[in-house]
Amino acid sequence: MSEVQDLYQQVILDHNRKPRNFRKLAAPTRLAEGFNPLCGDRVAVEVELDGGVIRDVAFQGTGCAISKASASMMTAILKGKTVAEAEETFTQFHRMLTEDRPGDAPPALGKLASFAGVREFPIRIKCATLAWHALHAALAGQAEPVSTE
Repeated sequence: MSEVQDLYQQVILDHNRKPRNFRKLAAPTRLAEGFNPLCGDRVAVEVELDGGVIRDVAFQGTGCAISKASASMMTAILKGKTVAEAEETFTQFHRMLTEDRPGDAPPALGKLASFAGVREFPIRIKCATLAWHALHAALAGQAEPVSTE
């Protein structure tokens, strides 16, 4: 395993062990739930919007290390971003995991590049993207839970 891959694995494990923003918000303006029926991961994402800016974002739920770490890193990177910036980050993250692209992840993803290796395990992509799909639904004001199926 290369040093970069080892570092990325450590980042994911750290966010799984000590997830950031794993809590309920006092006054969310948007929320959505997500479910991955394949492995049983469940997540609820809450967002506090101030105009078009994500003032706070948090999550709760149960899932595998990849699912929990992805939700943790997502909440950490999106605070203070506009809804448009959050949607663009979602698009870049999803493309990184689903498109067969040589080379590195987009620099704008920062530590989210840790998940680039998930592309090699297609069944785990749904774990990594579950919280992102729930966030997308929350930002769109979608009431129904989202599913990775």
